[in-house]
Amino acid sequence: MIDPDLAYLIVQNARDYAVFTLEPDGLIAAWSPGAQTIFGYGPEEAIGMPFAELFLAPDIAAGTPGAEMAKAYREGRAEDTRWHVRKDGERFWANGVTMTLGDRPQLIKFLREETSAKLAEDQRVLLLNELNHRIKNTLATVQSIAMQTARTHEDPASFAETFQSRLMALSHTHNLLTRSHWEGADLRDVLQHETLAHGAHRVILNGPSVALPPAMAVSLGMIFHELATNAAKYGALSTGDGRVFVDWSVQDLTNRKLVIFWREQGGPSVTEPSRRGFGSRLIERNVRHDLAGEAKLVYASDGFNAEISLPLDRGDGHE
Repeated sequence: MIDPDLAYLIVQNARDYAVFTLEPDGLIAAWSPGAQTIFGYGPEEAIGMPFAELFLAPDIAAGTPGAEMAKAYREGRAEDTRWHVRKDGERFWANGVTMTLGDRPQLIKFLREETSAKLAEDQRVLLLNELNHRIKNTLATVQSIAMQTARTHEDPASFAETFQSRLMALSHTHNLLTRSHWEGADLRDVLQHETLAHGAHRVILNGPSVALPPAMAVSLGMIFHELATNAAKYGALSTGDGRVFVDWSVQDLTNRKLVIFWREQGGPSVTEPSRRGFGSRLIERNVRHDLAGEAKLVYASDGFNAEISLPLDRGDGHE
């Protein structure tokens, strides 16, 4: 409850927040300068206006204004935090308190805009949810890497070395994405990060700038790491004269498709392995399952080749 005379002074002078009085039928009876600033209605427009018109349509339909007034009459005070709407249709978030006016049947409402705080809180919740989502995805990837590495490396020392190198490949791509606030990464940057350790002069990159969404960048980063590692162990990068040529292009601009050619030259003679290792399984799984593309691995005698094609505009909500 608030003294009516004090309420009159507040309504006439409040400028930093909205203050207005209400009749029992919900019509506005007095309107402060702050209310005009926040809502955009002058006193001649606001006075006599139904209180409910300051709320968004869902609140009006739910009868929230009436319930708020009823509680204030019953308990002497009612609080609310919700979206409101200005004269020009813009919505804003505000905290309000409705109180009775002494022994009069009228109510007085104090309302402060808190849109910035609301948007900041919504953004914080969104980022936390996104972080949780990314952590779960990363842990799932790490678990898969650990299990697949263990299948092909029984020796603990060999397992540790290979597992660590694969985790570092994942970390490299994550570092790239962090720089762009996880908006994506350029294909050339991903390739350079995963092949630089083998010598920039030995891995020749040729192709246009291609912006990759986060999930695609992570998958391709792992693929390029496996290709480079295999080339260093068994292929062109295992000898001093070997080279790797990576060419890519974007085809069919109406339904864009990224095509990547990985070609090894100058290395030892290549024969197709008798069983598929982790690298080839990862490449095929990532391309087909994660990227909805196709991968062709060719073990030619003069050098290993890989052709990867995948859609750039999937439109399915992938990161």
